[in-house]
Amino acid sequence: MDNVKKHFQEEAEVFDELIKTLIPHYQDMIRALVGALPFHHKEKVKVLDLGSGTGNLSLAVKKKFPKAGITCLDLADSMNQQTQLKLADYPDVDYVVGDLRDLEARFEYDAVLSSLAIHHLSRVEQKSFYPKIYAALKDSGVFYNADILLSSSPHLNKMCRENWEDFMLQTYSQKEVDGIWFSKHQEEDYPQPLSDHLKWLKEAGFQDLDVVWKYYYFGVYGGKK
Repeated sequence: MDNVKKHFQEEAEVFDELIKTLIPHYQDMIRALVGALPFHHKEKVKVLDLGSGTGNLSLAVKKKFPKAGITCLDLADSMNQQTQLKLADYPDVDYVVGDLRDLEARFEYDAVLSSLAIHHLSRVEQKSFYPKIYAALKDSGVFYNADILLSSSPHLNKMCRENWEDFMLQTYSQKEVDGIWFSKHQEEDYPQPLSDHLKWLKEAGFQDLDVVWKYYYFGVYGGKK
């Protein structure tokens, strides 16, 4: 996580433009996650954004649920600073610099959300993290995650990786894709099969599990407490 924190500290100011060149249909993914939230737009729901980055997910939540109170938690202080600038006109937003693995909330949130963060945890940490999220939710609260996801077979994983590579090659050279982005992916990311995530969520107690959106290597999934 030290490497992850370092590169996000460095990339905070350019992250919003960078992410569009690295994640296919990024805005569609965020839109799908927010669209899955089962609240009325006038409700005063309480939301936790884990690994909030520069606040793109929280901003989308605020636009649809303007009365939502949001806690943005991110490992990098520079990311949190960008989020504060982006959400400066919105009330009821708290900004916390911290490690999502230290989550200790109890029965506090109507929704816990995350985008492109949980895959930085090890496989063991990802599995053990879901009970913490479950404990942080109020009864009938929901959890949704947008992330990098492996498939269930080597063939499908190869296809997904090739699709991701083709997308990045629209902006970067082969040398940059291999030497920078796939290199960082190998060093810092620990994506797991979607089927495992759904199994772990069920074991943690979640219900109504579903895949809201998926495009090759990327997807949105979650369920209700």
